[in-house]
Amino acid sequence: MRRILKFYLKKFSVVKAKKKRTVSKKYLKNKESARQLVKSRLEFFNQHYNFEYNRIAIRNQKGRWGSCSNRKNLNFNYKIVLLPKELADYIIVHELCHLKEFNHGQGFWNLVEEKIPNHEELKKQLNKIRV
Repeated sequence: MRRILKFYLKKFSVVKAKKKRTVSKKYLKNKESARQLVKSRLEFFNQHYNFEYNRIAIRNQKGRWGSCSNRKNLNFNYKIVLLPKELADYIIVHELCHLKEFNHGQGFWNLVEEKIPNHEELKKQLNKIRV
């Protein structure tokens, strides 16, 4: 990483330069198809749950498949479009259920199980895949 020296009153300190963020070509290529997939599957599953949500974001996250904010925003990794359909559905239902249960308690898993009865098996499969 490039270092920049800054001099202050005959003393200096080393400050690390901020790394420029680059947008990957894979992200740009798959972002909109991931958005379409997520929106269509959310509409499908939400016919059952009937939860309210706000914004849907497709991100290039390094450690998460999805997340749900306390403001009812749903975030998904663009790589969801590259997964098998059943794993993508599991992620979408998982985040959708966080709108009602903002934890991983038994009530949350009961909600997930309503549409994804084999969620435990799918969670194991998903944990084997690197984000």
